[in-house]
Amino acid sequence: MSVTAPQGFRAAAVACGIKASGALDLALVASTRPCTAAAVFTTNQVKAAPVRYDQAMLAHRRAGFRAVVINSGNANACTGPQGLSDVYRVTELAGFLLGFPADTILMMSTGVIGVPLPVDKIRAGLMRAVPALSEAGGEAAARAIMTTDTRPKMAVRRLTLNGIPVTIGGMAKGAGMIHPHMATMLALITTDAEIDADRLQALLRSAVDVSFHRITVDGDQSTNDTVMILANGAAGAAVDEGSMPLFQEALTDLCMELAKAIVQDGEGATKFVEIRVRGARTPEEARRIARHIARSPLVKTAFYGEDPNWGRILAAAGAAGVPFDPDAISLWIQRENETPLLLFDRGAPAFYFEEEARRIFQASAFRVILDLDMGEGEDWVWTCDLSHEYVTINGKYRT
Repeated sequence: MSVTAPQGFRAAAVACGIKASGALDLALVASTRPCTAAAVFTTNQVKAAPVRYDQAMLAHRRAGFRAVVINSGNANACTGPQGLSDVYRVTELAGFLLGFPADTILMMSTGVIGVPLPVDKIRAGLMRAVPALSEAGGEAAARAIMTTDTRPKMAVRRLTLNGIPVTIGGMAKGAGMIHPHMATMLALITTDAEIDADRLQALLRSAVDVSFHRITVDGDQSTNDTVMILANGAAGAAVDEGSMPLFQEALTDLCMELAKAIVQDGEGATKFVEIRVRGARTPEEARRIARHIARSPLVKTAFYGEDPNWGRILAAAGAAGVPFDPDAISLWIQRENETPLLLFDRGAPAFYFEEEARRIFQASAFRVILDLDMGEGEDWVWTCDLSHEYVTINGKYRT
């Protein structure tokens, strides 16, 4: 059910002809009640028209929103003044069809950059999507926002606030151009809890920081990345100071599930790898090193080749721009629920069996642990391998 799991949310999806394949490419998610909204956007300086539009709408108001239009197959990025004008045209039409003011409609887009948005196709699609809105439309909406994704990404969390059941639902897309600080990914989260705008923004930012900001597939940031949450209060339970930690835990857990799903479905990915750095002076320094390792092409191709070439990992760590003592560091690799295998011990190769190291690299998911032995700082990044298929997908993305 994803985004339609919380009370008061409906969704629909149609194929309006943006994708040449004829696949679903237009999703509409609407609420029966006005919503408070919060969002985190791409940090890329080149921002798509829908990102600029949403930022402007949320700067103007953070409550009263009723729907989100999401198209795939066209990013509406680098399209000049016409791109922004097209967003206004789409949201005005959606508002008219739904019976809501245009400034209560938000929009997201994903797909090819530099191509004008086919507004006529979207107009025809919206005319079919509005009457099709239903509580059963969540999965179809999750499929409609996919580009190179191989499967829809959905998650639901249920909790009780002050004795009242509350639900959080979410859907995301993303497989390539994935890197911390938002990268090609869209995520829409809904909840039937009542939350004021400032608290909702703080909750979302905290959840994003340990989920979507912890993933990298290829080190590229997109023009369109958006994580948005809508809260309509339909459950009749308010998130107050006392219940905020409980809601934060559920929201963070949902975001982490969606973020992991994006990495696991990375373009051409065959491995899910957690890079964990500990013993740094600060968590920030640990994160810098983990990210540098996670985006190294040499490291990622070694993951793909199932080659436990730990020298590449150490070399990437040393190039991260964070000072440390090479003679103090240690490195392990680990399968889930198994004892870590020590590969490098305080500046020197450890004794281990190569077959055992290769067995760990052959797993579909494993962990790399680097200890700098300098302090208490620790952080992690989730990444994947870099395969032949990734090159094929991106070498022919527009064809």
